[in-house]
Amino acid sequence: MAKVNARNNDFLNTAKTKASPKIYSILVDLVNDGNEELAELVLKIDYLLQYSSSCIKDKDWDEARESLDKAKSRIEKLEESNTDTEYLRYLYEGIESKCKK
Repeated sequence: MAKVNARNNDFLNTAKTKASPKIYSILVDLVNDGNEELAELVLKIDYLLQYSSSCIKDKDWDEARESLDKAKSRIEKLEESNTDTEYLRYLYEGIESKCKK
C-alpha cells in the first residue's frame, strides 16, 4: 500500500499548512500507521501549546496554566499508546518554564 501524504489525504493536506514540519512528521507517521485519531490529538496538543504561549505573552497566567494542564493530559494519553512525544514534551516544558505560577 502506498504511503499516505498531503496529496492523497485531506487531513494531512490541511495539517501541512497549520503545523510545523516536526509536528507534521509526527502526523504523517501516525496516519500511515492507521492512527488518525491520535494524529488529531497531536494537532489539538499543538494548538493548546500555541494558545498557552499566546496567553503567556498577554500575561494571562491562569488561562495559560489551564491550557498547559489540558495539553499535559493529552500528551500522557499519547504516551500510553506508545507514540513518540519527545518533541511535544520539549515544547511543553519550554512553554511551562515561562509560565508564572
